[in-house]
Amino acid sequence: MRSFPVRKMAHLLNVWTSVSARLRQQERVLLLLDYDGTLTPIVPSPEDAVLPEGVRQSLQTLAAHPRYVAGIVSGRSLDDLAVLAGISGLIHAGNHGMEIRAPGWRFTHPGAIAARGTLDHARQSLSDALIHIPGIIVEHKGLTLTVHFRATPDALSGEVDAIVEATTQRQVLEGELRLTRGKKVVEVRPAVPWDKGKAIEKIREECGGSPFPVYFGDDRTDEDGFRVVQDMGGLAVFVGQSRVGTVALHQLESPGEVAEVLGALANEK
Repeated sequence: MRSFPVRKMAHLLNVWTSVSARLRQQERVLLLLDYDGTLTPIVPSPEDAVLPEGVRQSLQTLAAHPRYVAGIVSGRSLDDLAVLAGISGLIHAGNHGMEIRAPGWRFTHPGAIAARGTLDHARQSLSDALIHIPGIIVEHKGLTLTVHFRATPDALSGEVDAIVEATTQRQVLEGELRLTRGKKVVEVRPAVPWDKGKAIEKIREECGGSPFPVYFGDDRTDEDGFRVVQDMGGLAVFVGQSRVGTVALHQLESPGEVAEVLGALANEK
């Protein structure tokens, strides 16, 4: 397992004067955010993660702003994002960026399309293997699967992970699928070389002109995005309590603080 140096993150609101000045100096800003745990609090049922109205209004303003290219990069499917955060002019990147819908262009990773049959089989196998565990949701998102166990007793979390690993072991060993972990979820994805970082690179390339990249995220799958954005000289913001293990150099403690930052950006003159 890769280790990271211990380093203190700057709380974004504590350095907001200098950060906001830096953003105002940019000709264009690419502003991308994760959804669950970043724009909305983590909730037991995925369908209950409703975008707060103030956040929706801020994103709508920023998506229409000539200096901003704004979007959401999420593990959710595009259909989910369209229902929960369907905002005109906003980029929607679902399934960890394997499918992207943006004004004027669309992208779906061909390797993910080819793996649909394998995912269908894995979904049925996982549903059967986990049927005795309370609170489990096996969600098929078209190009990926998510096993949710936020409503499962904590004492059973290890058993859930072990069952998912055993059930998908053959496909993982044969290079068809790969597993990633998040907050009370296990993601089952096609074993293609793609992640949120590569999705951010794709979005920035399609934007043209190399806009200044900013990315907000709260989970392990967001680390790929943080690395890419900081390698580009941009701003990566971890949302949650400070922790060892993130490469992000800036932090906000909650989706409420993310809403505060978005409101400040949307209200700039």
